[in-house]
Amino acid sequence: MTAARARVRYEKKDNIAHVTLDRPEVLNAMDRRMHEELAGIWDDIETDDQVRVAVLTGAGERAFSVGQDLKERASLDAAGTPVTTFGSRGLPGRPRLTDRFTLSKPVLARVHGYALGGGFELALACDLIVASDQAVFSLPEARLGLIPGAGGVFRMARQLPQKVAMGYLLTGRRMSAATALAHGLVNEVVPAEQLDRCVAEWTDDLVRSAPLSVRAIKEAAQKSVDIPLEEAFTTTYVWEERRRRSTDAVEGVRAFVEKRRPVWSGR
Repeated sequence: MTAARARVRYEKKDNIAHVTLDRPEVLNAMDRRMHEELAGIWDDIETDDQVRVAVLTGAGERAFSVGQDLKERASLDAAGTPVTTFGSRGLPGRPRLTDRFTLSKPVLARVHGYALGGGFELALACDLIVASDQAVFSLPEARLGLIPGAGGVFRMARQLPQKVAMGYLLTGRRMSAATALAHGLVNEVVPAEQLDRCVAEWTDDLVRSAPLSVRAIKEAAQKSVDIPLEEAFTTTYVWEERRRRSTDAVEGVRAFVEKRRPVWSGR
């Protein structure tokens, strides 16, 4: 009996973790097994000090991901499995990236083709999004009697003007890559043939930055977004405490004065 093929491809090279949703035959729809595989991958990314940034993408030329595997969901419904709601509590692969709030390393979504439903929510949970001009975004859950339970409701309402967010959430309308860029939902949109080069430019810049500074900045930005500005200045940030006590905190300035590239230790 042959082993079932993995749902996710995972490779690490030059301080970059490449995570590829690998079910192109179903437009990278996410089933429970894929979520279980992803959970182990995010754990490894967080604990491997050699990994500085992760790139998340979908296999094939048609989709980043179309979200939840609805055929599997229909089977679960028929078996009497409880309907899901917000978050991944009690579900395989918990916590998923969409509610894994302590992942300290930056994740960049490389989006080509469809990013629908949970696929769009997965991209929204990333720190950066680089999309091809053929990318299409949508949260169609309202048309299916569902909700964008992997954070789409919350992130869209935070990342877009309220009326714009509500329009897309309540209708399931599709959004082009150009429109997503205009609304600030993505960092850059390029022709499909330039997508990999553009992603490499972003990852090169991320790897060039001090790893502890990147983690401290990400934590502070996320943790402080919903608290008063005055309180943000006095809040304790775990990764900032590590950064300011590290050798890297003086290495960057020393390298600048000595006119050389810094050598980051991450310690």
